[in-house]
Amino acid sequence: MESPDLFMEQALAQARRAVGLSEPNPRVGCVIASAGGQVLGEGHTQRAGEAHAEIMALRDAASRGSNVKGATAYVTLEPCSHQGRTGPCCDALAAAGIGKVVAALQDPNPLVAGRGLERLRAAGIEVHLGAGASASRELNIGFFSRMVRRVPWLRMKLAASLDGRTALENGASQWITSEAARADGHRWRSRAGALLTGIGTVLQDNPRLDVRHVPCARQPDAVVVDSRLETPPDAHIFVPGRRLFIYTALDGSPQRALLEARGATVIAMPGPGGKVDLAAMLRDLAQREVNELHVEAGHKLNGSLLREGLVDELLVYLAPKLLGLGQGMAHLGPLTDLGDAVSLEFQSSQSVGPDLRLLARIPGRDRF
Repeated sequence: MESPDLFMEQALAQARRAVGLSEPNPRVGCVIASAGGQVLGEGHTQRAGEAHAEIMALRDAASRGSNVKGATAYVTLEPCSHQGRTGPCCDALAAAGIGKVVAALQDPNPLVAGRGLERLRAAGIEVHLGAGASASRELNIGFFSRMVRRVPWLRMKLAASLDGRTALENGASQWITSEAARADGHRWRSRAGALLTGIGTVLQDNPRLDVRHVPCARQPDAVVVDSRLETPPDAHIFVPGRRLFIYTALDGSPQRALLEARGATVIAMPGPGGKVDLAAMLRDLAQREVNELHVEAGHKLNGSLLREGLVDELLVYLAPKLLGLGQGMAHLGPLTDLGDAVSLEFQSSQSVGPDLRLLARIPGRDRF
């Protein structure tokens, strides 16, 4: 007989299959097991508006001819209890005759927040909570951030030489890191709800800012911070069928109509000094259902985001090269005291081709 912990691990493996697919919904997996330890059905959350993990597992069980009455459902997040794009999963489990539900943790969505568990108990279903909680929360760090903090989880990606240069003095930056690192970076892009850059990068590199080096079920939204509304209407950032948000400090510019005609949503969000109010921008993106915001920008915008305390973690690729003079990772300005440095905690390090990938988090940013 397989252990309950193993069934939850299988459910978490299912949840990971929803990365890059289920946004803005959380990444959830479900495994239904018999009292004798046999897997009867399993599944993960599909695209927004399509079936959730519990429904997929029930469908899988039906396709196998499995009887789920009295069985245990292992779910990586509390089954939903509200009518959203789909119906309540807690009701579907009860109607199927599930006898016990083991959920990794409670859903932070105020529309759920324990109500799903309460309805399961009211239906006579035994409920347990806690197994796999840490892994499920980390997998859904952006969803939790949006629900609890009302802002996306902001991950800043950097590709630099060993001496911390992201470009030469003349601005040349393609390519400092290897093809393997670029493909790995696109895997991280694929898990984000939106990809953000600044107008400087748009004008200098003319990026598409999409996912193309790895398979991708859905393209993340694109976001440009463009204080003076200088985005060219023929820039590569305009990708058919993808949402593009341009945040500006100007209101009433004639350029706005040109950009909106190309399909962009232009949002005037002025802040001090004629710049975009970056904190307000993050709150707005959360309202637009962005869970994880992946930033690939120049040193000026990177510096602004760090100085304002808006960055949650850094994804850094270091190439075994020394470039000497050039552009740094972030323009933070001169410090007079080491105590004023931006402190980080390393989460992981891994070789990617010839390069080194570091994941570092601002201390305490995940405690919400």
